[in-house]
Amino acid sequence: MASRHPPRFVVRTLADTVREGRKRVILLGAWAASLIVVGWLAWLIAGHGPAVAAARSNGGVSSAEVEDLRQQVANLQRASQVAGIAAKELTRNLAERDEEISGLRTDLAFYSRLVGGNGQRDGLKVQGARTEPVKGSPNAWNVVVTLTQNARRGELLKGSLTLAVEGIQGNKVATLEGPGLGQAAASRGLPFSFKYFQQVQGSFTLPAGFKPTRLRVVASAEGDEPVTSTIPWADATRNDEVNDVQQ
Repeated sequence: MASRHPPRFVVRTLADTVREGRKRVILLGAWAASLIVVGWLAWLIAGHGPAVAAARSNGGVSSAEVEDLRQQVANLQRASQVAGIAAKELTRNLAERDEEISGLRTDLAFYSRLVGGNGQRDGLKVQGARTEPVKGSPNAWNVVVTLTQNARRGELLKGSLTLAVEGIQGNKVATLEGPGLGQAAASRGLPFSFKYFQQVQGSFTLPAGFKPTRLRVVASAEGDEPVTSTIPWADATRNDEVNDVQQ
């Protein structure tokens, strides 16, 4: 089976990472400052409200002074609203930055392993897997498994991988594989052949009423021991390019 193009990763330099850190600090500072401004404005409004009331009951205060106080209160109220909107926008931006940083960490882990960042000659690894339902067929699923090996090794790996889905069927724990996933009994799995990394595509069918809990992937390379990785179903169905999995 032909492999898909590798996932789209964004490689950033150390300077980019530093700039992202500075931007995060600036946003946090601005957010904190906005809270201070809102508190200050609320204090001013609370202080001027009684002043307006006193001005109304005091015949010695001119109408111009009363109107001036009213205008000040209105201005402070509008400024408070603007500060509140700014605080919400900053909170949203911070959430987006957190999500971006999480994605960059995942990319860093992927490429660090790929180029041998740990200084070791690691072999085959199931880097991640994701599944998504087939449109128009609620029980059918497509799956993409990402396989890697350390670039320092640089050897051609050939083999195949098999899938199994663990879950609940009729209030009992069950594991589906091969024919249980709608695959031919004689199937030898999904073939792979690569030097650095490859995305292997496949599909399977779950029976009606089956509640999946985990996806198990077994990758067997010629001349090496099989590698088994288990991914929680909730992680496998997330819309991520690569999911870190435990061996």
